[in-house]
Amino acid sequence: MKQAFTSIMMLFFISISSQNIDFTSNLYETYENYKESSLKNRRIKYKNIKPLIDKLKEDSKYTVKKVGESIEGRDLNLVSVGKGNINVFLWSQMHGDEPTATQAIFDIFNFLNSNDFSEEKEAILSKLTLHFLPMLNPDGAEKYTRRNTLGIDINRDALRLQSPEGRTLKNVRDSLKANFGFNLHDQSIYYNAERTDKVATISYLAPAYNYEKEVNEVRANAMKVIVFMNQIIQKYASGQVGRYNDDFEPRAFGDNIQKWGTSTILIESGGYKNDIEKQEIRKLNYVSILAAIYTIANGTYKNISVEDYEKIPQNDRKLFDLKIQGVTYQLLDKKYIIDLGINRFEVDDENYSSFYNVGRIIDQGDLSTFFGYETLNGEGYTIEQGKVYPETLNSIDDLSDLDIYQLLKKGVTYLKIEDLPDDKKYLKAPIHLIGNEFKAPELKINVGANPTFLLKKDGKIKYAIINGFLIDLNSKQNNFNNALIFKN
Repeated sequence: MKQAFTSIMMLFFISISSQNIDFTSNLYETYENYKESSLKNRRIKYKNIKPLIDKLKEDSKYTVKKVGESIEGRDLNLVSVGKGNINVFLWSQMHGDEPTATQAIFDIFNFLNSNDFSEEKEAILSKLTLHFLPMLNPDGAEKYTRRNTLGIDINRDALRLQSPEGRTLKNVRDSLKANFGFNLHDQSIYYNAERTDKVATISYLAPAYNYEKEVNEVRANAMKVIVFMNQIIQKYASGQVGRYNDDFEPRAFGDNIQKWGTSTILIESGGYKNDIEKQEIRKLNYVSILAAIYTIANGTYKNISVEDYEKIPQNDRKLFDLKIQGVTYQLLDKKYIIDLGINRFEVDDENYSSFYNVGRIIDQGDLSTFFGYETLNGEGYTIEQGKVYPETLNSIDDLSDLDIYQLLKKGVTYLKIEDLPDDKKYLKAPIHLIGNEFKAPELKINVGANPTFLLKKDGKIKYAIINGFLIDLNSKQNNFNNALIFKN
């Protein structure tokens, strides 16, 4: 009799799990119907989300409450929806330059406002009350910077509570006595899933609540939900999920909120190839969060094995934007075979609303244990120094008369301009501009140097690396963003 009951229950849970997976598959496929169209790029600011929050105030199913202010006086709002006894608290953008999940939260509001998925939404909103605190650090978002106006990392303020943003987070958590908490962040795009060339697009963590990293029921529940989310995301980003380091940090909010009795789940949004603005990762956040909410509502996470949490590969940091392997570099009349690891850093414009790239060599030598978003086999290629075009152009407008790719094939990587604009720092064409007094740097392949050089094979220049971007001079294929302007 007992065996028969067990078999029936197993079939029941398998059926529920199947429903979960079907639901999340449909979420992914229909995502564009709910994507908040006014949020298109990463560098969103408080002014971009305020009208969306104001619109929610007009909908009777939402409760929108001002729960605090940032140092510079921007409102911190808690948006609540649902009538269930299980409280789920989600907060985003504790770091101002980590906006991916903030965008996904407004996609979730659009989903909840739609007439679709009525059965699943009823299950969620009847069992749960969802509480969202989007953009906890609006001052940091204004300047697209990690820290708040006080210059502190809010995520290291859980004990001292110096910041009004940190105090607000603590007060909301305590007032809700939330059963589950979602701590929503972005991580470096250079993380990979351990010992693989797969970027860690999404990383999860059930934070430790003590130095011993013990697992009680609160933390175990977070682990179980993470296992379920991982199962879902593997369908869309296979092998691209990591597990964040769980060393206990006594000042961190995630660790303390776990300690205070809320099952806390950290979601870190990493990188995804050819997704500079992280819109595919935003979509995966949307799916991942709604999947988690659904399994919490129907309770199926309870039957997941905690042991499966440890099977998620840990985060590693072994990725470059560009890896060139086995290229020949001549130094002091001797030839050496080296690998190069190149990254392209973002420099914000004065309004913190867009950016340009500055490339840097990050490492060189034997990089056989590292990977690249883009990898070039440099066997047989020799690094060549770029030249300055022999003629001086009057202005940038004169570039339209030149065939840049033909110049690159001839070894030209710098153009001298008589009248360089004072306010311009970069150029969208794949060649550097220099002023009259600027001398093109000698070829030095050093860590920290701007990677601008040519790759020659069989007597012909086949590739140009301009500001860290790889350009195939035959096919002209590249993901180039910008070159630089050197005035002196």
